[in-house]
Amino acid sequence: MIELILLGVGVGILSGFFGIGGGTVLVPLLLLLGHQIKDAIGISIVQMVFSSIYGSYLNNKKNNLDVPLVFAIGIGGFCGAMFSGFIASSVDDRVLEIIFLSFAFFALVRLFFKTTAGRVQKSVHKGILFAIGVVLGTVSMLIGVGGSILLVPILVTFLHVDLKKAIAAGLFFVIFSSVAGLISHTLSREIDFFSGSVIGIASFAGVALGIHFKDKIDAGMQKKLLVTFYLLIVLYLAQRVFL
Repeated sequence: MIELILLGVGVGILSGFFGIGGGTVLVPLLLLLGHQIKDAIGISIVQMVFSSIYGSYLNNKKNNLDVPLVFAIGIGGFCGAMFSGFIASSVDDRVLEIIFLSFAFFALVRLFFKTTAGRVQKSVHKGILFAIGVVLGTVSMLIGVGGSILLVPILVTFLHVDLKKAIAAGLFFVIFSSVAGLISHTLSREIDFFSGSVIGIASFAGVALGIHFKDKIDAGMQKKLLVTFYLLIVLYLAQRVFL
């Protein structure tokens, strides 16, 4: 129980600070602790429902959440994530680990592309945003992450969204993808709801701290920390998959 609570607080801090659903770090940690990847994915999805809803509530209170920006992507993510559980149940564990590594590596590489501060945010057709959401929702819930691991770099790099707003939008997107992913995975196989719920409830305190820290530092430092975070995840997964 203590181990699960500590995991929840730590994952919550990272979730609020980086705008991730928590699965990006929780799945590798659970693998490190001896869980099979499909069990880790199920626990991660339960936790993400808690942290994403609470984190988005806090972001909205601070006026950091641009709901119209991500709503169309979120609806697409919900639709795509509904298929994730059935796909995951028929995919080999090693394949899931390789997909997880590929996603983390892509997110890391995109963050190295320089973005110019003060650029005007692009306007994109809602149909395109919906399609982006479908793809992100399907693949991200397949590996137990919320989708913001890719959505934040897409919003910052291609749509010129301010990093802090993009992080808040990424966490809001996770609500859509994680709820649909939970439904889909529950229908396709057994999930450890107890562990996921304990971690999720414990993450409330961590999420509040993470959002507090996020608002205290400048966007440049936040990006450096985000790059460092993704790099550590990539190195661990590469070692697990290839060594």
